[in-house]
Amino acid sequence: MRLSIDHRTVYRFSNPQTRLVQMLRMTPSDTNDQTITAWRIDIDCDARLKISRDGFGNRVTMLYAEGPISAIEICVVGEVFRAPHAGIIGGAIERFAPGLYRRSTPLTQVDPAMAGFAQAAMGGNQAVDHLQALCRAVCDRFAQSAHRQVAGRSAIQAFAQDQASACDMADVFIACARSQAVPARHVSGYRLQVIDGQRRTSPHHWAEAYVDGVGWVAFDPCAGQRGSHDYVRVAIGLDAAGAAPVAGSRLGEGNAAPEGAIGS
Repeated sequence: MRLSIDHRTVYRFSNPQTRLVQMLRMTPSDTNDQTITAWRIDIDCDARLKISRDGFGNRVTMLYAEGPISAIEICVVGEVFRAPHAGIIGGAIERFAPGLYRRSTPLTQVDPAMAGFAQAAMGGNQAVDHLQALCRAVCDRFAQSAHRQVAGRSAIQAFAQDQASACDMADVFIACARSQAVPARHVSGYRLQVIDGQRRTSPHHWAEAYVDGVGWVAFDPCAGQRGSHDYVRVAIGLDAAGAAPVAGSRLGEGNAAPEGAIGS
């Protein structure tokens, strides 16, 4: 399957910024089932871009821009070929042993309610079908929120809500899986979806869990299903913050807000 990406995000600042330093985790890597045939990142201001890889093996683009900057638009355009698969990840860069991904972070801690929820869904079993049961349980637990992700919201805070974003659901799944001693990690990327009656490839978040004898398996708690060729895998991290498409710093007063994210 050939997936086309055309995604634009505009950040507007309440006061002009003197300097921006941003890490963009917006460029996917090839795997056994994912081949990047074309990809570029365009910035609408005078900026210097430096490409490298982070500690997890993600391709990152460091963006350096001098102000004054009142707004910045980041455009991602690309084409990816995906082969049919059952959500098992092969050929990806793995810098760390799976055991690292049992590590809890401030965003992926669990409380007794979450641990009990995970135990009820999985029954202490770490097989793929039991992780699928957890994925389905997380999906059924929440109504999907149409609002933008609340920055810094933990899995515990999200679990207490009736609605959750895809990003929240991924971290809830990760926290619950780790409570059952299963390595799990956050994934950011794109997913082919039907939006307003049209098929579009839009930004998305999901999770991967490690199963002995199988490897890393993709699970999308937002859809209650395993990953497929409808997904473009871009970045991984221990939690949502570690896999965020945009992170960094700015020099200047005021607030920054994404005006919109458009995908096709």
